[in-house]
Amino acid sequence: MCLTIKIYSDYVCPFCFLAEDPLSQAVNSFNDTDIDIQWMPFELRPYPTPTLKPEGEYLQEAWKHSVYPMAKSMGIFIRLPDVSPQPYTRLAFEGSLIAASQNKAKEYNHRMFTAFFQDGLDIGKQSILESCAADIGMDPDKFGLELTNGRFRLQCQEQLLYGRKHLQITSVPTFIINNEIRISGVVSKDSLLSIFEQEFTKNT
Repeated sequence: MCLTIKIYSDYVCPFCFLAEDPLSQAVNSFNDTDIDIQWMPFELRPYPTPTLKPEGEYLQEAWKHSVYPMAKSMGIFIRLPDVSPQPYTRLAFEGSLIAASQNKAKEYNHRMFTAFFQDGLDIGKQSILESCAADIGMDPDKFGLELTNGRFRLQCQEQLLYGRKHLQITSVPTFIINNEIRISGVVSKDSLLSIFEQEFTKNT
């Protein structure tokens, strides 16, 4: 049996980055089990909706009272990027589909999070995305050409619309497990393990 986990996330959401580690730990506990992880795109603020500014009160308060305490408790280094305003992520999501076509989806998604939340890079710029692609062993020129040509533009748009309109997702991260279980927010390793075990037991 294959367990399918879809995680709807946005690369500028710190909680999506923090959700990555407990998910990886839980998945790694099932060494001989087929678990299909799919990171799905979701834009919290699609163009032309204005994106947030790191110097603004909302982000300052959210990071002070929620993000930093959670990251500290999890032992994850994260910092509020000073890119202002925050970048749109549509192009980065198109890049994720290019990476997926080369079996680099996991590496690409992780690099997007670390590029923004640890290195403070503007992941809305194609040149930055190309550099990040190179970091994970992809050909940056080919990657950039496919972004420019819009090879996955339509597919990306369809996925974004599906999450927002059909699934009516309003916050990220949102986990959808086996198209049945839906959980929002950062989920602990133990909680995920419990859910995975229940699903495997139910389907054996």
